[in-house]
Amino acid sequence: MPNPPIKISDAVELRRHAEVRLKKNRPARPAPPQTDADARRMLHELQVHQLELELQNAELQQARDKVETLLKTYTDLYDFAPVGYLSLDEQGHILEVNLTASTLLGVERSRLIKQRLQNFVDPPSRPLFLAFLKKIFAGPRKQICELSLLNERGIPFWADLQAAPADEVRGNRKWCRVAVSDLTNLKHEEELRQRMEIMAAANADLKKEVVRRQKSEFALKKSEAHYARLFQQSQHMQEHLRHLSRQLLLSQEEERKRISRELHDEIVQTLVGINVHLAALSVKAPFDLKDLRKRIARTRLLVEKSVDIVHRFARELRPTVLDDLGLIPALQSFIKDFTKRTKIRVRFEAFAGVEQLNSTQRTVLYRVAQSALANVHKHAHANDVQVRMHKLKQAIRLEIHDNGKSFDVKSVLFAKRHKRLGLLGARERVEMVGGKFGIESAPGRGTTVTAEIPVAGDGPKGRPKTSRKSGRAR
Repeated sequence: MPNPPIKISDAVELRRHAEVRLKKNRPARPAPPQTDADARRMLHELQVHQLELELQNAELQQARDKVETLLKTYTDLYDFAPVGYLSLDEQGHILEVNLTASTLLGVERSRLIKQRLQNFVDPPSRPLFLAFLKKIFAGPRKQICELSLLNERGIPFWADLQAAPADEVRGNRKWCRVAVSDLTNLKHEEELRQRMEIMAAANADLKKEVVRRQKSEFALKKSEAHYARLFQQSQHMQEHLRHLSRQLLLSQEEERKRISRELHDEIVQTLVGINVHLAALSVKAPFDLKDLRKRIARTRLLVEKSVDIVHRFARELRPTVLDDLGLIPALQSFIKDFTKRTKIRVRFEAFAGVEQLNSTQRTVLYRVAQSALANVHKHAHANDVQVRMHKLKQAIRLEIHDNGKSFDVKSVLFAKRHKRLGLLGARERVEMVGGKFGIESAPGRGTTVTAEIPVAGDGPKGRPKTSRKSGRAR
């Protein structure tokens, strides 16, 4: 059985192990006669030395086996590492290369030795590689570079180069170690990531654009609906204006008929009577003074009646007192005549500041009051009316309230066919001067017609004038 390998650290230990092994291996036989002590001592020394050599040889063999194992291990690690390794001199010649680097470049390892690495660098990246190589040997620091390499077929690929100069010198030449990593997949992943980011940004922009267009489409539809409503309103307004124009024409025609009939029935007949009396006066002779006076008196009555009728027509068409004296006297005169004709009690309240309105505004308020009272007489069957004018912050408000029967305001003002043209005309007049016109009517509470005329600044100022007595205005 072979002896186990022993690690010998020094000569004394080696001697001790040799003597121990000699005693174990010496055959058990009687010692030869001691005829020559020196010969025996020499033989012993030779045997010990022989065993020392055997022990040293075993130790060397063990060390060589270990070194070969380590060499094979590190060779495998070097050749089959996931990163390519090269050794370069200052001119870029390849001194050593592992299998991974050989595979990256697509060239057999034996053919790469002594070739220049810049021959495998993509031409656009060669200036960068030469600068990188120069920096490696300029100092002890580690250098990093990314550039494009070419394999034997000329296909480029991105590589990461990390290099550091070696401490020892080979054949009076400096050299360095270079690690090469393939960045193609990383570059592709980076490009893919960038494309994904660009696509995500584009997708976000597209979503924003879709939302914006949806909002625009909704706004467009809303605008179209709004303009459709406006168009319908304009059509309705045009129809309303056409109907109002027809009603105005009919009203004018009716008013002309009425004026013509009253002129024919009253003024013409009165004038004919005056003419008959004057003709009788010219025919009869001699004159009876008493009879003459009676005839003259009757003729004067006819003339006064004609004058009253003409004055009434003038007041209805355009009261001169409105221009000569103002709005309050004109309304007082109209209310007095209205009460006398209709027997409806009217209470009037106003303030002097309304006279500061311009002529158009005063006329509008007069016509509103005139139309409202005319409707009270024709439709409301009321016995008490209150006409008030009072000052708001920036407007003057006219209110005509009666205790008569109510009516449906919408059906009257907004119906396609209606008869109350006076209310429509009043509303048009108020809106023409930028005012607001309103009607409120409810069962048991009567009807209230309001008109607000805007005034500049704080508006007219004045103390209110009231008429508390039934049927009179002060």
